[in-house]
Parts: sequence; C-alpha cells; structure tokens
Amino acid sequence: MQAPVQRTRQIHTIDTDVHYVLENWGELRPYLSQPWKGLVDEKKGFFGMSHRGYANIGGWPNDGALRGDAKPPNGIIGSDPEFTKKQLLEKEGIDYAILNGGPTGLSVAYNPDIATALASAHNDWVIDKWLGPHKEFKGSIIIAPQDPLRAAEEINRVGADRRFVQIAVYAGSQEPYGYRQYYPIYEAAQNNKLPVAIHFGGTASGIGQVAGAAGHPTTYIEYHTDQSQIFQAHLVSLVTEGIFEKFPGLKIVFVEGGVCWLPHVMWRLDKNWKGLRAEVPWVKRPPSEYILEHFRFTTQPLEEPKKWEHLLQIFEMIDAGRTVMYSSDYPHWDFDPPKILAGKLPEPLRDRIMSETARELYRL
Repeated sequence: MQAPVQRTRQIHTIDTDVHYVLENWGELRPYLSQPWKGLVDEKKGFFGMSHRGYANIGGWPNDGALRGDAKPPNGIIGSDPEFTKKQLLEKEGIDYAILNGGPTGLSVAYNPDIATALASAHNDWVIDKWLGPHKEFKGSIIIAPQDPLRAAEEINRVGADRRFVQIAVYAGSQEPYGYRQYYPIYEAAQNNKLPVAIHFGGTASGIGQVAGAAGHPTTYIEYHTDQSQIFQAHLVSLVTEGIFEKFPGLKIVFVEGGVCWLPHVMWRLDKNWKGLRAEVPWVKRPPSEYILEHFRFTTQPLEEPKKWEHLLQIFEMIDAGRTVMYSSDYPHWDFDPPKILAGKLPEPLRDRIMSETARELYRL
C-alpha cells in the first residue's frame, strides 16, 4: 500500500503593520473644503505640518528607510495598492494587511485645525484608493489627538465602517497618553470597538517630546533604540492613570516598539504598586494584569538575542500567545518575512502570533 501523502498545514498570516503613502498631496484635494483645499502644496503638504526630526540614512541606497525593490511603476514606494498586494500579500502568503503610515505625523502637527481637516480627508481617500477595491487591506483611522474632541468626532464619523479596524497615532505626543485630556478619544474608541494603535515615530518632531529620556540623541541608531523608552512611558501612564478602569473595553496596540523590555517594566511596576497603591486607588489590580489584558505588541522590529530560546523565554513571560502579533513593516528595508518567524515558533504559539490574536482583536 502506498504511504499517505504528508501535507503541510497552511499557516494563516495577518500582517499588522503595512505602510503606504500618498503619491502626492494633491490626491487629498477632492476630499477637502476651503480654506484647507487652498493650502495644499503637492510637494510640501500643508502649512503647519511638522518636520521629521531624524533622517534614516540606513538601508537601501537613495531610499532611506524603504526597500529599493519595492518601487511600483510610478516610482513612489508604498503608493500603489496593486503592487503592494502582489509583492507582499500574494508573494508572502498574507491573508490580511493592517495599513499604517499615511500622514500619521498629524499627531505632532503644530496646527490642530489643519491636522484635523487632513485626517478626515485622508480617511476618505484611503477608503476610495485602498479599502474599497481590496478587501485584504484593513485601515487605521488617522486622527489629530491635539484636539481630542474633534478626534472623537472623526472616530465616530467613520468608526462604523468595518474596513477600518483601529485608530492610529504617533508615539511622539505632547503629553503621555494616559492624561485625562484624551478621554474623548478612548470613549469613542471603546464605543466603536476599535483599538488605539500607537506607532513608532513623532518624537523630536513638531510638538512631539524629546526622543530619549535623557534628551535629544545625535544619530538615527540612537533615536531608533531609544524609542522603546517612549513606549514604556506611555504604557506606565495609561495603567497608572486608571484608563482601563474607566474604559474597560479599550485595547492599545504598540506598533514598532519592541517587546523584550516588557517583563522588567511589569515587574517593576507591580512592585511599586504594592508599596504605593494608595497614590493610585483607581488601579485596583496588579498593573501586569491590565497590561496583559489590554495591550498588544507587533513583532517588527523584534529583538534578536544570540540564543533563540532566550526570546521564547521572554515570550512565555509576557504571555505572547495572547499579546504579540506578527508584523512585517513593509516596505521598509528591515522588512521581516513571515515564513522566517513562523518557522521558528512552536505550535500553537505560532498560530496565535501569526494570525489568531490579530484576528480576534480586529474582528476579522
């Protein structure tokens, strides 16, 4: 009798961080009213926008942080949905791509009125260009958190559209995200059952705070490494300010912030809470419980110790099957192909990280 054919089970994959860009700012004109329509400059964007604080000179020559092989026919990396679908989703076997990027820098724009108008126009544009024609792409609602009331209005305006699966802001912010001024955003997020994604970037740019805890770094490598400090600060702020007692249905996604710093922050915060809990009576449970319940973390750029088993130990400490989600960071030069990570993860942790946690969070 012939031996049965051994079949490899399909690995489903959801990519939780895929970037895209406007081909030029003029694309937003049809979605804007005056006076904002008249302030569009195709090359420079809008008056009142922020400037990038640190230039990434690494990666592919002449493309900064972007892959040189990711240029579509128009020559603008990240601007062509069909090209992204072919090069990323079809080639890498990805079921869904969660779109990030766009004008996320609105979070640190100087002018809140322009930022709010641009956010609304962008969200309509991304529906027409990316989400409508392609069911595999899922969007992030861009908001301007400098004006929380109008940001909440924007979330409520488009939040019922299931093609959007989260709300996106920069990690660079004017204040820690646990501050009470952000309550309207979290209320709208909870009511619309949408997580809030806090994405790498925005520090030392516009109204964003300094990029490192000790001050301004001098190089991009220092800036990039120091970003984990910003995520730690936001996490501690959100927990100790009692955000999850006030908004128990809220979920927060840290995008491109790393994961290996999480155990020591949980341990330290739990220890301090035991001695100082009278200072934060609204924190009714050990902080680590709120963290594991309410936070999710994307993999790229995943820390890579010399011994893989050390990373698996970290994953056990942070309940990675519940908290960690695969991301590629396409089309950046440090793109992480899904097959490499999936090939190193044991089952069932592999299925959780590669797709199932994201499928549950984003209700796909």
